[in-house]
Amino acid sequence: MPGGAGGGGFFFSGSPCPPPHPGRGGARRRVWNSLAVVTADQRIAGSYDKHHLVPFGEYVPLRSVFRIDKITAGRTDFSPGPGQRSIDLPGGPAFSPLICYEAIFPGRVVDGADRPGWLLNLTNDAWFGTSSGPYQHFASTRLRAVEEGLPLVRVANTGISGVVDPYGRIVVRSKLNRAVALDSELPDALSPTFYAVWGNWVPLSLVLIVLAAAGTPTRIRRYQK
Repeated sequence: MPGGAGGGGFFFSGSPCPPPHPGRGGARRRVWNSLAVVTADQRIAGSYDKHHLVPFGEYVPLRSVFRIDKITAGRTDFSPGPGQRSIDLPGGPAFSPLICYEAIFPGRVVDGADRPGWLLNLTNDAWFGTSSGPYQHFASTRLRAVEEGLPLVRVANTGISGVVDPYGRIVVRSKLNRAVALDSELPDALSPTFYAVWGNWVPLSLVLIVLAAAGTPTRIRRYQK
């Protein structure tokens, strides 16, 4: 992405990040699954800590009760970040970072008080191998672009990388298990969609309407008898 210091660009990287870190309180034996944006002169221009962690993969729920290890390497649990945020960098619109499967949750991919201009999903899909998993993961992230009316840029180790416009149309994408360089313009964002404004109240209202409609014929038939 252009706009870094001295006319350079930005380098986006995912990495485990231990304390100390501003806002983390310098706690011991804690580590975050983080994204860092590095400038051409090696400064951290922005960072984000994953807040929606994978149970038993990144942490063990109720660890004081369940004396078991994670199914992944390492004994230390990741700590959740403070929540979704927008990162604003020179040379382009602000973006909402999403690490791994955070991009599959409807209504939980942007900061509602600070709407970004695009979504960035960094993920390692090596866990899925050559199964249907990487394709399903990519398809799920496309839905978030449509729901929010925002373009999506996805970068996946061994998985499917690509750029999706706010209508869910694939602008460019890679094949599975291929090391490639993708070059694409960033599609323009749309105005906030109905779902972006009202969130999950939309599907909930539709379910209630369907349930109410399903019960109406029964009541009419009983009245006619």
